Amino acid sequence: MEPETKGRPVERVIVLPNADLTARAAGMRLLLTLIDAQSLRAPHHVALTGGTMGIAMLAAIADDPLAGAVDWSHVHLWWGDERFAPDADRNATQAREAWIDALPIPPANVHEVARPSEAADVDEAAAAYAAELAGVRFTVVVLGVGPDGHVASLFPGHREIEIDGLGAIPVRNSPKLPPLRVSLTRESLCNTDELWFVVAGGEKADRVAEAMRPGDVPLPAARVRGAATIWLLDAAAAAAL
Repeated sequence: MEPETKGRPVERVIVLPNADLTARAAGMRLLLTLIDAQSLRAPHHVALTGGTMGIAMLAAIADDPLAGAVDWSHVHLWWGDERFAPDADRNATQAREAWIDALPIPPANVHEVARPSEAADVDEAAAAYAAELAGVRFTVVVLGVGPDGHVASLFPGHREIEIDGLGAIPVRNSPKLPPLRVSLTRESLCNTDELWFVVAGGEKADRVAEAMRPGDVPLPAARVRGAATIWLLDAAAAAAL
């Protein structure tokens, strides 16, 4: 399914029967995209997402032999957002346990947001991440969509979605706990060859459909797009299309 959206490039929509297959399809697509891209240029920067589907995507390919065909020395991993919290609550910790720690990737290529023990406050952590991101264009950005239409830690009705000119920003009043986070800006998320929305669950179906409508839709999920945009949805999340 490839809906025409006014003022936007064509977006691809891929619907899988259930959440497990959606996660696996996204993970396989990531490996194949990196294998294909490394024949053309290097390095490659990937922004990962947390949440149930983001971690399930990584876990689904933890033992996949295709990972052995990727030259991990040229791959850099980032996060679309991170909780300014101890290790147990961080997206990066879950991603490491699910997948990253088993990869032959140089430690310097895994770019984490500073922990509370490493930065004076969330502002310092965001500024450091923004400085590290300078000049980076992503090969792939992976995002989930919340039931309210948020992406990364850019929430409806909050000012962070409007901020440009910075790679990453502090979030102090996230509606989801914990309240302190670091998020890539809309501008950073859109600076990518491919942006993927990986979404499962009927509670998100209305927001997914709204985010794809033509016109000026205020949802954060409607306001981020890559040079190419792919929606990887389970049947429940696609139910309102």
